[in-house]
Amino acid sequence: MSIRRIIEGRQQEIVSCSPQHSVRHAAGLLAERRIGAMPVLDGGQVAGIFSERDLLYCVAKEGEAALARPVAEVMTAPAITIEPQVEVMTALSLMTRRRIRHLPVVEAGRLLGFVSIGDLVKYRIESIEAEAQQMREYITLA
Repeated sequence: MSIRRIIEGRQQEIVSCSPQHSVRHAAGLLAERRIGAMPVLDGGQVAGIFSERDLLYCVAKEGEAALARPVAEVMTAPAITIEPQVEVMTALSLMTRRRIRHLPVVEAGRLLGFVSIGDLVKYRIESIEAEAQQMREYITLA
């Protein structure tokens, strides 16, 4: 199954910030929305990703002064992105290899979605459970 199938049924907005926003503002968005990361958009293009990890590193290094810095100075950039036709297992492999937990889904330069490793693992577990159920039904009927 492709990433497109995972994101196509979603109705929720993609929470994002701009590179010019302060770290304080971006941290507030993460806390308010109870999310671990968000894409940083510059003119509609994905410029990077701001995550809890980015926040932790800059605050640990600089203390409260880091909160006044622009997101552009602390975000993870360039962002690793995927296209919607990428298979779920390929995306999971990429996330594991690169040690990342979030991927912006981009097509023709436009942000279509934002997936977490949790989204992909949930899909994988549901598909394995469905296969197991089909096997049980097949065995019962055989």
